[in-house]
This record gives sequence, structure tokens and C-alpha cells, in this order.
Amino acid sequence: MSYEQILYELSDTTAVVTINRPDKMNTWNAGVASELSQALGQANMDDKVRAVVITGAGRAFCAGADLERGGETFAGRDEKKSSSSETPALLYPYQIDKPVIAAINGAAVGVGMTYPMLCDIRYGAEDAKMGFVFTRRGMMPELAAHVLVQRVAGFSNASDLLLSGRIFRGAEAAQMGIVSEALPADQVLDRALAHAAEYRLTAPVSVAITKRLLWQGLSNSVPEMLAKEGPLFAWVGNQEDAKEGIRSFVEKREPAWHLSVARDMPDIL
Repeated sequence: MSYEQILYELSDTTAVVTINRPDKMNTWNAGVASELSQALGQANMDDKVRAVVITGAGRAFCAGADLERGGETFAGRDEKKSSSSETPALLYPYQIDKPVIAAINGAAVGVGMTYPMLCDIRYGAEDAKMGFVFTRRGMMPELAAHVLVQRVAGFSNASDLLLSGRIFRGAEAAQMGIVSEALPADQVLDRALAHAAEYRLTAPVSVAITKRLLWQGLSNSVPEMLAKEGPLFAWVGNQEDAKEGIRSFVEKREPAWHLSVARDMPDIL
């Protein structure tokens, strides 16, 4: 599959997806959104891919929306048809069955921050300028930022960042939990790739089930989650990968997993 706005490369067991508009600070447009969606789908169906890393070309991760339409940038949407549930053509990081890691290598504002919040893990450049700047542009945050930012950073920090739209640095983002770790910019991608490589040691279907339950846990109660976990735990325990996991541990070797995310996900999930 060929892309114009992004790069898609395989690095061992990791799909590296790069927003590739460095001359425009990787600003967001419909093409970027569509191609990221396609790349996620491609990675999800490839058994060789164990994790996905998303980063930006050049000195920015994504400097927000492309403002070439000026004051009309956000205009023209149908208020009755703008629910994300009614735009199934786009696939987001939280929806695929592989871990998705955002390597925020530089400036990340607006959608450049809300999009990586939909990833499972984030690393950031310590000096990178970040911001949920929507209210300073007469807009409001989107992509479920109202749920996700407060879950990872706490209500007070989320209120500060989303209401004020202020700019903050990667080091502060790490203190608040927005990113897992802040590093020098030239180390961010390597750190994300090293983390992604660790997933070769994990059973793909076990990871996929766990990821789905984690995201469902944003809206599930403890009793609801217990009810989901029980049948799935029993199903996983009856699969060949559960046996291989124990054998490889006892034999002190890397596991050779059998189940495929593309073919073997349980019907009860």
C-alpha cells in the first residue's frame, strides 16, 4: 500500500508510521487522518507486526490542524452527523489489537495532542511544545480528550490544560502523566522502538484481549469487568499459547506463539 502524507515501514516486529509533512510541521488534514487510519488497519492485519509506533518527520510531531482555509478551517460540518460513532471509515489507535506507542518527537498541539491520547503509551521530547490549544482558537477539544486527559493526568490537571489551552513542555507532560517519559528529542523514537520490541515476548492474542478490556474499562464498573474477564480467562487458559508460555518459561527460551490476532480472536470478546 502506498501513502502520500505518511511513511509506513517495518522495523523487525514494529510498524513505524511517520506523519510526513515536515515542511508544514506535519499539520493535520483529511489526507493525514485517512492514511493514518489505513496504516493502522494494515498493521492490525499483519501477523508480523507486534506493535505500532507513530511519530513525526522533522522537528514536529504534529503542529495541529492545517490552517490553509483560514477562518473557515473548522466550518462546514453537519452538527447532526459529526459524532465519531457515525464516521466508521476512520480507525483510531485505541481500536486496533496491537499496542500503539506515540513517539512525540517535537511540537504537538491541538489534534497533535488529542490524537496521541488515543494511543496506549506515549513518550515525548522534554523540550517539545505541547498544548490542547482549542479554546484559544475559539474551538473545543475533541477525540475524547475530555475523558482521556483527566484519566491519565487527573481532573485538576485536565481542567488546567483543556480550559486554558496553554502551552506546556514535554517535561511537564511527564510530571502530569500525559507522557510516560520525557527524553531528549533525538532519543524519543529509539525509546519507543525499544519498548515496542518487547512485545515479541508477549502472546499476540493475550495482548489484544488485554488492550480491549483496558479501553472498555474506561466505562465499565468493577462488577462489569469481572463478568467479562472470567469467560475470557477460561478461554485463554485453554489455548495453545497458555501452554507455550509456561513451557518457554520453564525451558528458559523465547516463546513461539501460535495464535493470530487476524484469525483467532475469541467470539465471546
